[in-house]
Amino acid sequence: MAKKKFWLTALSLVMIVSILAACNGKNNDAGSSPSSSAGDNGGSSASNAPSDSEKPKDKVTFTYFDGVAGKKDKNTNETTIGKLLEDQTGVNFKMEFLVGDLNTKIGTFIASNEYPDVLLPDAAIDKVIDAGGFIDLTPYIEKYPNLKRVYGPYLNQMKSADGKIYILPLSSVVGDYVPDPNINQGAFWVQRRVLKEAGYPKIKTFDEYFKLIEDFVAKHKDEKLTGFLTLTHDWRFFATSNPPMHLMGYPNDGNVIVDMKTYEAKTYATNDATKRWLQKLNELNAKGLFDKASFVDNYDQYIAKLASHKVVGFFDYGWQINNAQLNLQDAAKKDPALDDFVYFPLPVTFDGGKDQYLDPPGFVKNRGVGVTVSAKDPDRIMQFFDTLLKEENQILRSWGIKGETYEVDDKGRFYRTKEQTIKIDEAFRESFGFKYFDWDWPQYNTNSTLANGNALSPALQPEVFQINLTDKDKEILDKYGVKTYSQLFSPPDPRPWFPAWGIPKKQGSPQQIWETKKDEIQKKHFPKIVLASPDKFESAWNEYVTEFGKLDTAGYEKWYTEQIREIMKTAAGN
Repeated sequence: MAKKKFWLTALSLVMIVSILAACNGKNNDAGSSPSSSAGDNGGSSASNAPSDSEKPKDKVTFTYFDGVAGKKDKNTNETTIGKLLEDQTGVNFKMEFLVGDLNTKIGTFIASNEYPDVLLPDAAIDKVIDAGGFIDLTPYIEKYPNLKRVYGPYLNQMKSADGKIYILPLSSVVGDYVPDPNINQGAFWVQRRVLKEAGYPKIKTFDEYFKLIEDFVAKHKDEKLTGFLTLTHDWRFFATSNPPMHLMGYPNDGNVIVDMKTYEAKTYATNDATKRWLQKLNELNAKGLFDKASFVDNYDQYIAKLASHKVVGFFDYGWQINNAQLNLQDAAKKDPALDDFVYFPLPVTFDGGKDQYLDPPGFVKNRGVGVTVSAKDPDRIMQFFDTLLKEENQILRSWGIKGETYEVDDKGRFYRTKEQTIKIDEAFRESFGFKYFDWDWPQYNTNSTLANGNALSPALQPEVFQINLTDKDKEILDKYGVKTYSQLFSPPDPRPWFPAWGIPKKQGSPQQIWETKKDEIQKKHFPKIVLASPDKFESAWNEYVTEFGKLDTAGYEKWYTEQIREIMKTAAGN
C-alpha cells in the first residue's frame, strides 16, 4: 500500500504541475482513466474486425516518417496489427525510418516544404513547428472522442507558444501508474558471464565496475574483447555526456542537476564529475580497453557491436539498447549457454551511494507525432488515431490477440504462456507488428493500466514478468537477492518538474542556443580528451573548459532554476 500511495502522490503532483504550469508545453505523460471498457475482458482478436456493413468503402495509404532509426521501412498493413487496423479504418501507412543525420533529413523537408503526411521528427520537432510544417490539431481533438478522452485534460500543456496544438504526445499515462520491473532507463551494463566468473560481486562504485571489466578482459585476451564503448552518434550523444549526472546520484534531467532542497539547477558539463568520467575513458583507451570507433560509429554499428558477444560493458539507457538486448535474449532462450552474453544492469555511482537511475513519474512536453501541411486527408488520419486510441486497440498493439499472444484467466488477469513467450521473438514482433506499434504512435503510456485493472504493457504485468524470466534470469536475480531488475536500484524520489529537459524552450532562445553550442563543443572536444595520451589529458581538458567558458552558463542555470522553482510553488499550492 505504501508503494502505491507513493506513486499516486507523485503522479498527482505531476498532474497538478502539468495542468497549471506548462501552458506552452508540447507533450504530456499523464492522462485520464479510460472511459470505455473492452469486451471479453479486454480481449482483442480477429473477431474485433468490423462487419462488412461497417468496413470502410475505400482504402488509402498515407506516408509516415519516423525520425528515429532502428527499424526497416514497412507498410503497416504488412503486419498483423496493421492489417486489423486497416480492416477497421481503411487506412495503411507507408512507414519510413531515419537513415543518416536527423537534422539533415528534417532540413530537406523544410527547405522543399514537402513533408510526409505524418511526421515524428523527434529532437527536431521545434524546427518543424517553427517552419510551419504541422497543422493545428485542436479541432480534431475536440471532434473525436478517444483523442479527447486521452488528451482532453492536458490540452494546455500541449499548446505551442501561439496557442495551437501541433503534436500528439507519444504517450499519456491512463489509469494508474505502474512501475517497470525491468530497466528501460540508465544503467552501467556488463555481460552476465563477467559477474558469474567473479562470483556475483555487488558492484556499486565507479572504480569497482571498471576494475571488474579490466580484470575480465585480462583473463580472456584470446577473445579480442572490447572492454568498454560509448554511443556518440547524432542526437544520441547524450549517452556519452549524461553519465556524470547519474554517477553523482541524479536522474536524467538533461543538462542540469537539481538540488532537492533549494531547487537550484546547476550544469555539470565542466565539473569534477565530468572530468573524472572522461579521465576514466582516457585511461581505458591508453590500456586498449576502449573502442576508439565510439566517436565515429553510427547507431546501427553500435547496436551490432553490442549483439556481437565482444563488448564487455557500456553505459546507456535500456530503451536505446533494446534491439541488441532482445536479440541476445532470444538467442539465450534457444540456447541457455548464450545467456552469458546477455547484459546485466548495475546502479553504479562514484561513491556507491544512493542512485537515481529509475525515472520518477513525469511527462515529456517536447516529443510527439504531428500531421503535416502536406497531408492529403488530415481528417482521415486523425480518425485513424482516434480508432487506435480505443482501449481494445491499445490492447491489440500491446498484448496482441487473445488465444494467440496472450490468455485471460478466470479472474480476468492477462498473462502469456511459456510457449507464447518463446514464440514472441524479434522476428515475430516485427511480422506481428509489436515492433512497429510499440512507441511511434498516439497511445497510452507504457506505465498505464487498462480499465479492467491489467497493466497495458505485458512487461509490466507481474504474471508475465515472472513467466518471461528464464531459469538463468532467476538464477542471477537470486544471486543478488531480488525478484526484479528494478529492485537492484534505489526507488526514485518524487520530482514534480521531471524531466527538466522536457521544460519547453523557444527556438532561438538563449537557452536553446546554449544547448546547441554546448553539444557542438562537447562533440568537438570529447574525442580529443578521451583519445589523448594520458600526459596530455590535462591540457586537452583545460582547452575544453576554456572554450566552454565562453558560453552564458550562469544565465542558463538561472533560467532553469526559475522554471523549476515556479513549478515547485505550483505543486505546493502557492
